[in-house]
Amino acid sequence: MTDKLKGLIFYSKNIKDNDLFIKILSSKDEVNQGIVYGGNSSKKKLIYQKGYFIDYSIKKKNENFPPAISAEISRPYLSKIIDDKYKLHALLSVLSLINISIVEGQIIKGFYNSVYKLIVIIINENRWIIYYCEWLFNLLQLIGYQIDYKKYLESKYYDLVNQNFLYEPNANTIEFPHNLFNNRKKLSYKNLNAFFTIFENIFTKNHLDNMNYRMPIYFINFKKIILNTLQNL
Repeated sequence: MTDKLKGLIFYSKNIKDNDLFIKILSSKDEVNQGIVYGGNSSKKKLIYQKGYFIDYSIKKKNENFPPAISAEISRPYLSKIIDDKYKLHALLSVLSLINISIVEGQIIKGFYNSVYKLIVIIINENRWIIYYCEWLFNLLQLIGYQIDYKKYLESKYYDLVNQNFLYEPNANTIEFPHNLFNNRKKLSYKNLNAFFTIFENIFTKNHLDNMNYRMPIYFINFKKIILNTLQNL
């Protein structure tokens, strides 16, 4: 039986000759993975790119082999961001975070829609970075590590060791960048750097350390690019 599905390619790897192994975050909030036979051919490689949304079918003929995937590109298209280094690196960072946040057989309710909405914003909006930051905190919530900063607007500091909000600073605190979310028109190096520090602290201690993973290089690269730009303004 062949089902038509919609999803986002977040991982691809060349295997054998012209074949590709891909992972897809489906609109059903789960991971599908399989082989695209001839996926590296001049015709097919235009379809099976990381970050592309696709309508796809899965066929499994033999239990001993991965399923075969066939697809066609669907909206939203990425043509607007290919030449924008900030948006492109942001997209790659999102895909890399998906890859270490969900595995095959796992369902995370609302994951696909959160990613879909963010990518649409990155494609179409000029002031998209705050939405990207909000999505990172939403990602923490989706995988079980919520930081409910909206309840602690009066708490100026965040303790990186105990991972809680405080009114007064100590040796373990960092000033929480509430202004990053309250003023969408103004973006500063200080606020964004603090945000990245807090996100990485929570994501690493509560998620990555459990699996002996590190922050993905695409995320690190995007952080460096955006912070270096702000620092030099």
